[in-house]
Amino acid sequence: MSEGTTLNYELGAGALIAIALVAIAVLLVLIAKLKMHAFFALVLVALGTALVAGIAVDEVLDVVLAGFGNTLANVALLIGFGAVLGRLVEISGGAQVMADRLLRLFGEKRAPLALSVASLLYAFPIFLDAGFIVMLPIIYAVARRLGGSFMTYVLPSIGAFLMMHALTPPHPGPTAAATIMGADVGTVLLVALLVGLPTWYFAGYRLALWLAKGYPNFPVPSLFGEPDVKDESELPSFWTVIFCLLFPLVLIFYNTLFNTLEATGAVSADNPAYVLSRLIGPTPIALLIATLTAMVLLYLLPRRGTRGMGEAISRLVDDALAPVCSIILITGAGGAFGAVLTATGIGGSVAEGLDAMGLPVVLAGFLVAVAIRVAQGSATVAATTAGSIMAPSVATLGLDGFALAAVVVAIVAGAITFSHFNDSGFWLVGRFCGFDTVTTLKTWSVIATAIGAMAFLLAWGLYLVVA
Repeated sequence: MSEGTTLNYELGAGALIAIALVAIAVLLVLIAKLKMHAFFALVLVALGTALVAGIAVDEVLDVVLAGFGNTLANVALLIGFGAVLGRLVEISGGAQVMADRLLRLFGEKRAPLALSVASLLYAFPIFLDAGFIVMLPIIYAVARRLGGSFMTYVLPSIGAFLMMHALTPPHPGPTAAATIMGADVGTVLLVALLVGLPTWYFAGYRLALWLAKGYPNFPVPSLFGEPDVKDESELPSFWTVIFCLLFPLVLIFYNTLFNTLEATGAVSADNPAYVLSRLIGPTPIALLIATLTAMVLLYLLPRRGTRGMGEAISRLVDDALAPVCSIILITGAGGAFGAVLTATGIGGSVAEGLDAMGLPVVLAGFLVAVAIRVAQGSATVAATTAGSIMAPSVATLGLDGFALAAVVVAIVAGAITFSHFNDSGFWLVGRFCGFDTVTTLKTWSVIATAIGAMAFLLAWGLYLVVA
């Protein structure tokens, strides 16, 4: 039960789980069968679940609004700036430039692998939400050029983003879990890569290609509009596009570096470089700076001297933001549903029961994280909460080094598993890819669960070797 929330009556863990399962089933019926818009369905089911689960009537709306607002606070700026940056890359011909270079490097037959590897690298320092949106125009360009099903190109990229976001620092879930449990973040990163790279290849890339065969004619979405194929003389240089894409990553890395130095005492809190990193390095600000830079380099400079550039930029921004407004609202509604499930105490009840069962610490940590993930949706919250629950058990065992890092990786693997309606990423990626709800369950959710399960098994195997 969330802090400050009261229940009119107390329900056992079994009853709460049953309520959650019924709520998910109702959502499926409303969205998949009755074709109700996901935004309305999520809000209605969130309100109904809160009432049935016993949240006080005068607090139901507060819980729903808090979940909605907290989710939007985390993703709205990322989606907005990411969409504009993606539109700039698309309309300038930058996506065409990147598609040509990737295909030249890997060959047309290995285009899905090229996109997956590029996504793997791009996802390392940047949130899945923002990074995937910026990569989308490049995926669109490759898919349009080569033809065939869009699924063949986008699912391998989704697998790469999911693995990196789930397992590797400096992403917030793995970093928080490692810190709470007293693990060395560098060791966790090494173990995450040892576990994550084979997981990406088999559960992300190979599984994605197999799933794509079930959608042989899936069209390329036109979310950013249909781009004009530009003459080579009109295209920006490859290095200009690379700079625009990598600039936010550099700012985010700069912030991560100085946060680490300040935490270890290597620099003081009033160090000018540290203060600057806090200003320009957070992901939303880094994306804002990168988007403004791309406006100049990809749009204004190539058209300098043209009249009405201010109005043209405004129209470009409007064109980029208009299609994502619905996605932002659906994402917020998913957060509201997750907040209701969290307030009922479903995840906490199950997690505490699992921790008390005397299971092996790696298995218990994984299952606790899965329970919290299913209950409230956020992988970051699931990893952080599960790390807090498991920290006393880990301390009792005296684990450190690679053994402790393996436990952390097992926990964050659980935190990515069984993504469904209360996960903001579920709606964000599904809608940007043009998936309906059932298709998102059959693709995104399957890949996320496979990545979580395989990463857990590999982490457990490593733990048995080093513990």
